[in-house]
Amino acid sequence: MPGRLAVATASAVLAVPVLAGCAHAAVVEAAPYAADPDCARVMLAIPETVGGLEMRATTSQATQAWGEEYPIVARCGVEPPGPTTEQCIAVETPAATVDWLLREEGEDWVAVTFGASPALELVVPQIRADEAVGDVLAELSPAAALAPANGLECS
Repeated sequence: MPGRLAVATASAVLAVPVLAGCAHAAVVEAAPYAADPDCARVMLAIPETVGGLEMRATTSQATQAWGEEYPIVARCGVEPPGPTTEQCIAVETPAATVDWLLREEGEDWVAVTFGASPALELVVPQIRADEAVGDVLAELSPAAALAPANGLECS
């Protein structure tokens, strides 16, 4: 009996440091098509480090965040954009070329994959990557390229 008590006590003591080091999950709203099976392929390929920031847990399916203060946030399953006149950039990497629509919203850059369904949305605080948003998009482009093409591309 005393042996069991010692094991239980040791387990409880070991659990405390693990719990103390846990970061809170980032609250991120799931996109409308987050349950699309192709989002799983995209999200499983998302890099653990983006913009020099470590990945952290999120509260919703097909979402990811990096960094604590001013996090970079990705959501798969947003509405795929149709033909548009928004700024469209092609990001070329050795693994893939991905078209992104890029717009400024308040203090953030918002990028959405163009020509893929489901679409991947990335919100990058300007304080994080005002000059390097293209670098962040390049880090995510190989994963984003796993979504099926829908025939649209930057012109």
